Amino acid sequence: MKAKDAPRYQQIARQLKAAIEQGELASGRRLPSSRVYAQELGVSRVTVENAYGELVAQGWLERRGQAGTFVSDHLTVQPVTAAPLGFGGEQSEPQPFQLGLPALDLFPRGLWARVMGRRLRTQTRFDLALGDVRGESTLRQALVEYLRLSRSIECEAEQVFITSGYASSMSLILQSLGGRGETMWVEDPGFPLIRPVVEQEGVTLSPVPVDVEGMDVEWAMQQVPDARFALLTPAHQSPTGVALSLPRRRQLLDWAAHHQAWIIEDDYDSEFRYLGKPLPPLKSLDAPQRVIYAGTFSKSLFPALRTAWLVVPLPLVAEFRRQAQRLACPVPLLWQQTLADFMREGHFWRHLKKMRVHYAQRRRWLEEALAANGFQVVEQLGGIQMVVAVEGDDRAMAYQARCAGLAVQAVNDWRIANSGQAGLIMSFTNIISQKMAQQQVAALKEAIK
Repeated sequence: MKAKDAPRYQQIARQLKAAIEQGELASGRRLPSSRVYAQELGVSRVTVENAYGELVAQGWLERRGQAGTFVSDHLTVQPVTAAPLGFGGEQSEPQPFQLGLPALDLFPRGLWARVMGRRLRTQTRFDLALGDVRGESTLRQALVEYLRLSRSIECEAEQVFITSGYASSMSLILQSLGGRGETMWVEDPGFPLIRPVVEQEGVTLSPVPVDVEGMDVEWAMQQVPDARFALLTPAHQSPTGVALSLPRRRQLLDWAAHHQAWIIEDDYDSEFRYLGKPLPPLKSLDAPQRVIYAGTFSKSLFPALRTAWLVVPLPLVAEFRRQAQRLACPVPLLWQQTLADFMREGHFWRHLKKMRVHYAQRRRWLEEALAANGFQVVEQLGGIQMVVAVEGDDRAMAYQARCAGLAVQAVNDWRIANSGQAGLIMSFTNIISQKMAQQQVAALKEAIK
C-alpha cells in the first residue's frame, strides 16, 4: 500500500515518527492534545487518538495521565519498538499472554490432515473453479446447522457469506450498505484493530461508554441519535467481559428498527463460557431483521485458517451478493470443504468440548498465580482472555511488559475517548501447566514493578 493510500491515522503516525527520527520532536517533548491537533489537521479527534495510540504501542510516545502525551524519554538512535498491541507478529511461537490465539497445542492436527487429505483425493475437476461467491454451499449449510443448535439462530444457507476474516467481513458490510459518510457506534473500550478498517471505508467512529450492562445504549441515543451502525460484542464484551443486558438488547433492536439502522454483532468467542447460562445472541432476537451476525474460526480452531462468516438479513442478501461478486470468495475451496466435513462429522463439537475443559483449567492456573502475586483479576464468565485491575498508568505497564517479551495490553489503549479503570488484558489459552503460569506471572510482576 502506498503511503498516500494508507488510512489517515497511519499517515499522521508516520509523519510524527519521521519527525522524532529526524530530531524535530525531541525526547520528553509534549505533543498537542488530540483535540487541538485534530483541529489543526482538519481531521477527527478519533483519527489523532488512533495515530497517538499506534505510536504509544510501538514505544515512540508515552502517555502521562492528565499531563498529556509525550515523546518517549527512553528512545535511543535505534528505538526499541514493542510489538503493536501483541495480537501476533513474526514470532514462530506465541508470546506469553498473547491475545487472539486459541490453544495451539490442543488442535487435532492429525485429524485435520486426514480430513483434508480425503477431500484432496476425492476432488473433481469442477472443484478447481472459483465456486460460489458466497462460499462453498456445504460449509454454509454446516454453519446454518451449527448456529441453529449452538446459538439458536434460525437462518438459511443463502444468508451466509464466507470471508477471509473479521476485517474482510467488516469491509463487505460497509461496502454493501453504503457506509461512507455515515456514523457508527462502537464500544469504548473496544477492539482497536477494527477501527482503521471502519475509518478506511469512510465511516466515522462514535465511542460509546461501556458499564456493567454493556454498551450504554441510552447514552448513545441521546448523544449520537443519527448513527446508522452499531458495532458491539454483546455476548462477551471485548475486553471487559460483561454481557449486554436483556433490556439493552431490546432497546438496541428497537432503535435499529425505528431509525433504519444496522447492528453488527461480533460474536467472537461465545463458544467458551465457564459459568452460568449465556444470554441469547442479538441475531436470535432479530424480528426486525436489522442485525448482521459476524463469526470466525480464528478463536475456535486456529488463526491461520483465515476463515470467517456473516449471517445477513434476508432483504440484504442480493446486495451483499452483488458486492461479493467483485472479489469472489477469498478462502480456498479445499479449506472450505475440509471445514464443512470437520463440522458435519462432529469433530468441531468434540474439539470445542475439549477446549472448554482445558481452558477452564488454564484460566484457574493463571488466576491462582495472579492472586498469589497480589494482582486483582476482574471476574468474567467466559472468553479466552482476562483483565487484571491495576492502579496507575496501565499503558506504561503494558509497554514495560512488552519490552520484556510479555504480550499484555493496556485497557486504556483500547479506549478512544472515555476514561475508566486501568487494567492489563492477557490471555491464558497457551499456558500448558501451573508452573508456566507461575513463571509468566513472576516475569510480569518483575517487568512492571
